[in-house]
Amino acid sequence: MKYLLLMYNREDAFTAEELPGEMENALQICRELHAESKYVAASPLEPVATAVSVLVRDGQATCRDGPFAETKEQLGGYVLVDVDTLDEAVAIASRFPSAQSGTVEVRRLEEAPAR
Repeated sequence: MKYLLLMYNREDAFTAEELPGEMENALQICRELHAESKYVAASPLEPVATAVSVLVRDGQATCRDGPFAETKEQLGGYVLVDVDTLDEAVAIASRFPSAQSGTVEVRRLEEAPAR
């Protein structure tokens, strides 16, 4: 089963000095997951200031700068894992720096029907 781990943090959660070390910690976890054949994909996201939200109303698309929600924590990246249980996904999520400084949301991917 595939689970998406969504990393939420305040954008200032880590100082410029701390960020490289925290990124290396996250990369090391990804390397370990890859060695265990549990890693599918991962990526940090650009800062929220680069985000665009798209809405379609009455057939008309509109773009807004920034994220949809006004919150202190922003989606900063994701990790996609392939594991047997939700408990295993939660255990993996708890290892990431975002779990200590923000929140990691764990969501199981729905299998899309094959056509």
